[in-house]
Amino acid sequence: MPVNQPHKSATLYRMVMPKHTCPYGLKSKDLLERQGFVVDDQHLTTREQTDAFMAEQGVNTTPQTFIAGKRIGGYEELRVYFGEIKPESERANTTYQPVIAIFTMALLMALGLSWYHSGSLFTLRAFEWFISIAMCLLALQKLKDIEQFSTMFLNYDLLAQRWVRYSKLYPFGEALAGILMTASAFIWLASPVAILIGSIGSVSVIKAVYIDKRELKCACVGGDSQVPLGFISLTENLLMVAMGCWMLLKPTLL
Repeated sequence: MPVNQPHKSATLYRMVMPKHTCPYGLKSKDLLERQGFVVDDQHLTTREQTDAFMAEQGVNTTPQTFIAGKRIGGYEELRVYFGEIKPESERANTTYQPVIAIFTMALLMALGLSWYHSGSLFTLRAFEWFISIAMCLLALQKLKDIEQFSTMFLNYDLLAQRWVRYSKLYPFGEALAGILMTASAFIWLASPVAILIGSIGSVSVIKAVYIDKRELKCACVGGDSQVPLGFISLTENLLMVAMGCWMLLKPTLL
């Protein structure tokens, strides 16, 4: 780790061309300045100049940062140097960050709608909106790349393994149920869809994770997910089942 000292300086080589400014170069410069470094900002303004620099340094990418005459590397290496992240070899290959972001956004949106609708944050309708909006956001993640999602989904979903087309229908079903429940419209359609896909998903996760003891990535936030299949996936499916049942029974209970 670097030793704190006054007037720290660093040299940064980054691409700044008429039609392209490297975003990682900007991030590196910002990080260095936030760490108190005076940056000698060297611009690589042509493709030829960039290629010559990389050949001279024996690297394949820019930007490149030098501190005290030592090459630190690109933006990721600079973050490691300053202790912002762990080296790649020490990083976990799973993360819950996408799920946390989605459920947090869904909760805040639900509270905002509740405040607008009734002047109160914590209402029954806010809880319903939280679940339905979360379903919409999760469906959106899946629909970003439905082919990749379906491939990952086929690893564990029991119905999809018997009827492959279901792996591509699932996100549309989740989106439809979420949208209709948000609007409290056509509940006769939305609730059965949510109950059906949630029940199948719950059984599939229980079998794959808790019975077969398989270590898989969850397709709940899309096909590029690094979220482990398990509690989060099971919770998503159980919430859909609970929401479907609640929306069907609510008129008789209230």
